Amino acid sequence: MIERAAVFLIFAGAIGSGLVAGIFFAFSSFVMAALARLPAEQGVAAMQSINITVINPGFFLAFFGTALICLALIAGWICGWGDIDGKLVLPAACLYLAGCIGVTMACNVPLNEALAALPPATPEAAKLWLRYLVDWAFWNHVRTVAPLLSAILFTLALM
Repeated sequence: MIERAAVFLIFAGAIGSGLVAGIFFAFSSFVMAALARLPAEQGVAAMQSINITVINPGFFLAFFGTALICLALIAGWICGWGDIDGKLVLPAACLYLAGCIGVTMACNVPLNEALAALPPATPEAAKLWLRYLVDWAFWNHVRTVAPLLSAILFTLALM
């Protein structure tokens, strides 16, 4: 029974990591480029709206649910559940937690909060927007690669 639960959690970790990587990939590949083409006031307003809209049960389930799965897999490995291959599962779980959750909270959220604090039609917002586009996108690329690698490692662990 425990081995089935471990396999299910690894599978769910692979799916969740892949889903989150896809969400972030969309931002890295075209959403931020589209926003950068807008005048600063419109880009700021659009990103502020996105940052409010993303706070929803569907995104939170994928984003934080996958984090909980990763924590459960780490705990399971520590407790010796079934045949969890720590050589692949542990790096996958830690990579998701550090590269996705950690980077989001330490880098992307503070940038979002700074942007949210400014009215879009101000010189301060326009100045921040130029830095935001570069810095936020860089950290989003990191957030894209981390869960993608996690999904690959979880999938390899299932094979």
